[in-house]
Amino acid sequence: MKIGVISDTHDHIPAIQEAFRFFEQQGIQTVLHLGDVISPFVIRFIREVYSGRLYAVYGNNDGERLFLKAMFEKHGAEIQVGPRVLTLADRKIIMMHEPVAPEVLATQFDVVLYGHLHEIRNESTAKGLILNPGEACGYLSNKRTFAILDLTRLQAEIVEF
Repeated sequence: MKIGVISDTHDHIPAIQEAFRFFEQQGIQTVLHLGDVISPFVIRFIREVYSGRLYAVYGNNDGERLFLKAMFEKHGAEIQVGPRVLTLADRKIIMMHEPVAPEVLATQFDVVLYGHLHEIRNESTAKGLILNPGEACGYLSNKRTFAILDLTRLQAEIVEF
């Protein structure tokens, strides 16, 4: 099973739509957003191009949490305070915005996901993987990235777009 992993979109609508259009075209049925969506209206632009499942955690810049949650729910997506634990394809995954002890969590989870730093990290561990897909907005690095995570092989591919 392959899933999309994206973070730090920061209201960059063209980047958001390009990334989610890619997920849709590749048949990616689940995307995990690691925070800093920013505005409640963003989910509408995602749903214009992506029909799959979307799970998100709040980032440190997601200030309007109540309306953001309401808009996500209206559009059939989920957002909540992290860390969030999911099981997908029999893999135990923890997702958060700010990295909190990822090396320690990597001993308890198959996949540890975080954003916030706007820096790519794609590191295998004894149990699985620690992954930061970088920044989809490209504001700090001039590099817009997301990841395709293969839960069967526990490997991630960083996609620059």
